[in-house]
Formats: sequence, C-alpha cells, structure tokens
Amino acid sequence: EVQLVESGGGLVQPGGSLRLSCAASGFTFGRYDMSWVRQAPGKGPEWVSHIENAGGTTYYADSVKGRFTISRDNAKNTLYLQMNSLKPEDTAVYFCNADRLYWGRGIQVTVSS
Repeated sequence: EVQLVESGGGLVQPGGSLRLSCAASGFTFGRYDMSWVRQAPGKGPEWVSHIENAGGTTYYADSVKGRFTISRDNAKNTLYLQMNSLKPEDTAVYFCNADRLYWGRGIQVTVSS
C-alpha cells in the first residue's frame, strides 16, 4: 500500500520556523520527483516546491523562495520542507506528493501571533 504521511506542522508565530517531513512507503521513493503543494482556507491549491528524484535540482514558488528549503533523504524514504521566516500568508494545509501520482493527507501549518 502506497503511503505518504506528513508530520511537523503546527502553530508558529510570524518569523518562526517549522520543518515538515513526509514519510513514504509502498513505492520506490528514490525513483520519483517529489513536491509540496499547499492550500489555504478558501483558496485553490498552490504549488510550493519541487525536488528531482536524485535530489540535485530544486524549484520554488516565488512566494517562498529564499525562505523555504526542500530536501530529501532517499535512504530514509523521506521528504522535507524547512520553512523559515514564516508569514501569516503561509498558513495552509501542506501536502506532499510523488510526481502528482501519490498524495499525502496533508498537515496544517498556522502562522499567527
């Protein structure tokens, strides 16, 4: 059974940091490009970041560039998103996905004072 399970979300003050993890199982993680997508309340999905399967190339939405860092550990079948300098507009449910084929259930990130 394919599973992607996000963790590490929560409530943080503006300017703070969080590190999201996405644990993968049931498929060959290292063969897939991985992405993070978020959805804020009342808004459509927004692509956040992408990392190629070998981990050498990364891409970021302009809204998070310079603040977020995507990474992966293929030996641990885990994807990460380090989020720094968080803003209230980063509040959303964050989803990880494998080549848009497999999706996690999402995890809430709330940035508020």
